[in-house]
Amino acid sequence: MSAIPIRRPYQGVLQILQFNWRSYLLAVACACFALLALPFLPPRGRAALLLGTAPTLFWVASSLLVSHYVYDRFPLYDLNWIARALSQTPRRWINIHCGLDETSAPLAAIFPDATGQVVDIFDARIMTETSIRQARQIKRGAIPAMPARYYDLGFGANSFEAAFSIFAAHELRSHNQRVRLFEEISRVLVPSGEFVLTEHSRDLWNLLAFGPGFLHFFSRREWQNTASGAGLSLRTKFSMTPFVHVYILRKTI
Repeated sequence: MSAIPIRRPYQGVLQILQFNWRSYLLAVACACFALLALPFLPPRGRAALLLGTAPTLFWVASSLLVSHYVYDRFPLYDLNWIARALSQTPRRWINIHCGLDETSAPLAAIFPDATGQVVDIFDARIMTETSIRQARQIKRGAIPAMPARYYDLGFGANSFEAAFSIFAAHELRSHNQRVRLFEEISRVLVPSGEFVLTEHSRDLWNLLAFGPGFLHFFSRREWQNTASGAGLSLRTKFSMTPFVHVYILRKTI
């Protein structure tokens, strides 16, 4: 078995800073401006300004601390949990990402006797956020990916026993787009094939961690509705920290 790539210390939190540096810089600049303005305000104005600035500073700190915990301290990216979560070891698998691929190499190491395919579904027409463009600039020697559309992965029906989407599917912002992706994943899976979906959730924990940024995620109910609309059934779900959730979806025979 080939070795699972070793992540660098603080790799995750530094990437979050790199991808979102404009937002962090704006938040810190606004907070600094507010603090500089405090001496010139009446008491009530100072209280109001502090109440408005405190959440911003809290979310700057909490988002970085939680990112470090999830991506650097917690053993999320060794992916050995995937082998335990699947019903059977796949002979053929497909990994779907949007340009930043930190999971294909570990998957290849975990399933050394399987054939893996990697596809990049980035679409500049609909994925317009600056952070995803920043993420796509990072090259880590991952397995080469085949460009694909979310509605056409480029493989025949019943091609894979397992499919993976790890922090990628939420980049499709429309419900219909996500359903179409899940339908395509269902098509390329064999009967009873399994799809491992890993995502943050739009919930209280992620609100506390990321503030308004939690709106970039989707609720657990939304993911289950998306799966149901695409003909995938939920076999099981579990949490990887309070902030990240995993859904094991099965193709309906």
